[in-house]
Amino acid sequence: MEYPSWGFYPVVKNQDTYILPNRITSIPSLTTSLLPRGLGRSYGDSCLNENGTLIITSQLNHFISFDESSGVLCCESGITFDEILKFAIPRGWFLPVTPGTKFVTVGGAIANDVHGKNHHCAGNFGHHVLSFELLRSNGERLRCSRIDNSDFFFATIGGLGLTGLITWAEFKLTKIQSSFISQEQIQFDSLADFLTLSEQSEKDFEFTVSWVDCVNTAKDVRGIFIRGNYCKPSESAVLKVHNTDTFKTVPLFFPEWILNSFSIRAFNELYYRKNLSHHKSNIVHYEPFFYPLDSIYHWNKIYGKRGFLQYQFVIPYKNDQGAALSEIFSLLQRSQMGSFLAVLKTFGSIPSEGMLSFPKEGITLALDFPNHGESLYEVLEQCDQIVRSVNGAVYPAKDARMRKESFAEFYPRLNEFEKYIDPNFSSSLWRRVK
Repeated sequence: MEYPSWGFYPVVKNQDTYILPNRITSIPSLTTSLLPRGLGRSYGDSCLNENGTLIITSQLNHFISFDESSGVLCCESGITFDEILKFAIPRGWFLPVTPGTKFVTVGGAIANDVHGKNHHCAGNFGHHVLSFELLRSNGERLRCSRIDNSDFFFATIGGLGLTGLITWAEFKLTKIQSSFISQEQIQFDSLADFLTLSEQSEKDFEFTVSWVDCVNTAKDVRGIFIRGNYCKPSESAVLKVHNTDTFKTVPLFFPEWILNSFSIRAFNELYYRKNLSHHKSNIVHYEPFFYPLDSIYHWNKIYGKRGFLQYQFVIPYKNDQGAALSEIFSLLQRSQMGSFLAVLKTFGSIPSEGMLSFPKEGITLALDFPNHGESLYEVLEQCDQIVRSVNGAVYPAKDARMRKESFAEFYPRLNEFEKYIDPNFSSSLWRRVK
């Protein structure tokens, strides 16, 4: 069985696998380097280990305990967010932080310290983790928390799976009274409008995010700002779990010519115009609000066999009021590197705890690009230079090409982190950036 990354790039030709049968079993002694593997939703090579071995955690899929009064859940690291939602929602609980897909494992969420639409008030997933067990290749088992083995705790959160294998984790869920979201959609026509909406919304709304048209030829940025809160019982007191039976599937890779600058520009124009009213409010289920792409299995095949790259960065904006972001938008327009999906939001002031955690206060933009090869890589390298110039960072969980010099600048605690790497663990990404 092949284990590609979600972006189908880079392609790994030689990669072994070992399925860990349970959390009691020790890691076998192998001659190749090791890397834990969850569901492989990382876009680049952080979930790949060329000429090494992936430790498959699919059998670590058991709930261990749940305190219904406090919402503290303990489960094995191979449990998925999808499974947690099915378990927790009927009991009136939800994930404290969730990325744009529920098809990730708990271990992967910790290793990448994932973030979501509520960063300004909830931080990263790692902020809600209480403890976990870290299994090292020498058989040592470390119970890690903010008190016990705290150095390994903070190295493992956002540590890209390099410090060892997480066997189980304990974290706190969020209490909800409804699984529906009261959302508002607001058109904006400039970066200044986006920043104003963000500042206003973060006071009263738990969730904020924006779709942005990055191929629009106008001088400024336009998009749709989305904000929402869990419904109150008076609006909707229903605790309804998503139904995967209605999901569609992309069975084959699309021809590569389908996604081009013209089709992307047309899609963006239609998407922007479909919201004819400037300000629209409605109630939606959590599934389309948090996970709009999950309803299409294998949607990553629409980019063709060459795959695609996602590029996500964060830049501080208080000093230059978004000048660096405007420069990146201009660069993308000049290069005609259109993004089919472009997501813009702000990170709040809650500092990340992990040594290599990505989020920091500022603006973050995530872009999907069909893999155009060297021409795309050159443009993204120029984007890296802009991000570096303002002390920003690029998200390694989604990266497939950044240089080691950039990685070192993006993550100033890199040398400190290296002390906690398991000597027998590695990844394709790690060898590339080190």
